[in-house]
Amino acid sequence: MAYIKRTLEKIIQEISKDYGCLLLTGPRQVGKTTMLEHLMEGTDRLKITLDDVENRRLAKREPELFLEMHPAPILIDEVQYAPELFPYIKIKIDNGANPGSYWLTGSQSFQLMELAQESLAGRTAIIHMSALSQSEIYGNAESSPLSLTLEHLKERKLQKCTPSEMYVRIWNGGMPGHRSGKYKDRDVFYSSYIQSYINRDVADIIPSVDKLVFEDFIRASACRTAQMLNVHDIATDVGVSDDTAKRWLQVLEKSGVIFYLRPYSNNLLKRTVKTPKMYFFDTGLVAYLTKYSSPEILMNGAINGAILENYVVAEIRKTWLNNAKDCVFHYYRDKDAKEIDLVIESDGELHPLEIKKSLNPGTEIVSAFKVLDKGAVKRGAGAILCLRETLSAIDRNNFIVPIWMI
Repeated sequence: MAYIKRTLEKIIQEISKDYGCLLLTGPRQVGKTTMLEHLMEGTDRLKITLDDVENRRLAKREPELFLEMHPAPILIDEVQYAPELFPYIKIKIDNGANPGSYWLTGSQSFQLMELAQESLAGRTAIIHMSALSQSEIYGNAESSPLSLTLEHLKERKLQKCTPSEMYVRIWNGGMPGHRSGKYKDRDVFYSSYIQSYINRDVADIIPSVDKLVFEDFIRASACRTAQMLNVHDIATDVGVSDDTAKRWLQVLEKSGVIFYLRPYSNNLLKRTVKTPKMYFFDTGLVAYLTKYSSPEILMNGAINGAILENYVVAEIRKTWLNNAKDCVFHYYRDKDAKEIDLVIESDGELHPLEIKKSLNPGTEIVSAFKVLDKGAVKRGAGAILCLRETLSAIDRNNFIVPIWMI
């Protein structure tokens, strides 16, 4: 098994020089603990996991004693099981704990962030981690957030691939347990992942959940990835109420399995739709849930365009998350059915992106970007992201970017 270098490593080390506590959140099994253990090598930092029942019991019932028995510097894994620790970590930091004393990990991102912001405000750095990016797997783990400048695009030193190779990437996904070679059978890995996720994370949030129905629910959601969210259709497929489907989608979002793109709108764009689009954090999970048995079948299957869009949006999102940068992502659709797949709002500009399963997309596609000129925010450079193998351009403000390059 080979360790795969993560973009966040350098950032974690720098942040730990400034903050007494670091909270690393993200979906289950994306490599949070593995990366921190790698960074701990050669240090005196202790690791304690709250997956251990006895550790969890002590941390919940006697959090002050727990911290006395396990002094800093320490890595506390799966800290969501004992949020009672947070006030006592705050006290330790206020009493002079060194920067980097407490490293915490957890897989219930929203809940952890809320608790940490309440109890550790100003004392903790909160970083989100996703599955491996294609730059970490195939290219340069030091890559920076995607920027639509010619200079930046020419500098992205990643591994080229053909369209069929791209669907191999999509089908395999980015989960470190599988991509590192630790678990070689992809189907067994994702099957175990789903069972572990439902039996632990979901059952912890919804103790009475019907696990088989919830698995059907995740599958029904995966079939609609990269689409405008229709809660009623998902609920009908599974045989649950709309209210139940809404609550279960909140669970998927809170645990980082799905994320949304909200529609772009402002006061000058009054005809835009209000419904978000749903994406999964990992396309390998989507391909497994939707029962595509090979990359070749996926490439020609009914969701080939949707899963390609999911891959691109998730990869661009990772380029920002992996550099601990905030960025605002939207999509655009109005009541006249004009649509832009992704709109990145950065540095006071809107950057429109279209995603196409094509080697040579029509250049007329960028004409749709002009709809953003009616808004209050300046339109910057845009791009068509596609399956061609080389970087090209329509003009100075609109590039044709291979998906392997993001």
